Amino acid sequence: MKATQYEGNKTFSVVERDIEAPKEGEVRIKVAYVGVCGTDVHIYHGMMDKRVKMPETIGHEMSGVIDAVGNGVTGFKVGEKVVVRPLDDRLVQTSDKGFNHICEKLKFIGIDSPGAMQQYWNVPAFTLHKLKENTDLKLAALIEPLSVAAHDVRLSGLVKGETAVVLGGGPIGLLVAMVAKEVGAQVIISEVNPKRIAKAKELGFDAVSPLEVDLVEYVKDKTENRRADVVFEVAGVVPALDIMCEVAGIRGRIVMVAIHGQKKEVDLFKFFWKELKLIGARVYEKEDYEKAIQLITANKLPFEQMITDVQPLTKIQTVFENIDKNPEGLKVLMDCQA
Repeated sequence: MKATQYEGNKTFSVVERDIEAPKEGEVRIKVAYVGVCGTDVHIYHGMMDKRVKMPETIGHEMSGVIDAVGNGVTGFKVGEKVVVRPLDDRLVQTSDKGFNHICEKLKFIGIDSPGAMQQYWNVPAFTLHKLKENTDLKLAALIEPLSVAAHDVRLSGLVKGETAVVLGGGPIGLLVAMVAKEVGAQVIISEVNPKRIAKAKELGFDAVSPLEVDLVEYVKDKTENRRADVVFEVAGVVPALDIMCEVAGIRGRIVMVAIHGQKKEVDLFKFFWKELKLIGARVYEKEDYEKAIQLITANKLPFEQMITDVQPLTKIQTVFENIDKNPEGLKVLMDCQA
């Protein structure tokens, strides 16, 4: 079978490997599609070389079909469509308080252990979620990032009739906006990239550039001066941190979706003055995956427009090079059987 390897120094290779039988408690998946995640791009740039054991197969946004079932596995059979929730929580401790998705010794499959960018992939059966037989496997490759968005929106407490401002109109920002819209909220996207603004509008969202309009005044005008009930900080840049407290209304909730690797300044006075809440949100839980599967299965939202390109596994090097040249793109899928 064909498998890809990250070898460091912005380099991927495609190698031939034997197809291995699944061990006890594992299943073997014939991988259909794998989405390229922002984390994968960070790996490509060498930002996670201390964490990723090279050479390593990466990738975690995937869909596929069960090809073989190991001993001790029940509830799954060959031929079923599945996705993987790539969290290995087998080292969970009582001190983790039952929050397995953020346990202290959590291992993220596809980063800390081999991932999905290969034709066949053996994984623990406890990571699987079943899909309906008629599920489009291309759209199913969006379930992992959509689960991130579902988790963010669920933790925010957003309800129908509220206003949500999404700071950042990249792939995760747009998925957050879709889930928020499905809840019944009024959604405003703030984004500086003209192509992403155009894409957000194409998807039916109210999207503006904070470089061209006063975002706070814009939101006030759209909400009878109430400002936002929920702000999702997805951009991960200082201007977004500066504006999030301003655009949030009284007792607004701010969800920190972006990952900030270094300490940043935040206007804590605004938290006191308006009784704001700051909510951390990391990956997802089982119910978020089930919500994402439900949304993909219903297919009432324009998920297909999130897929920018589909390329064969053998083109992995070119795919990452092109993502560097075209950062405005949304979701590129690797076709693992092409």
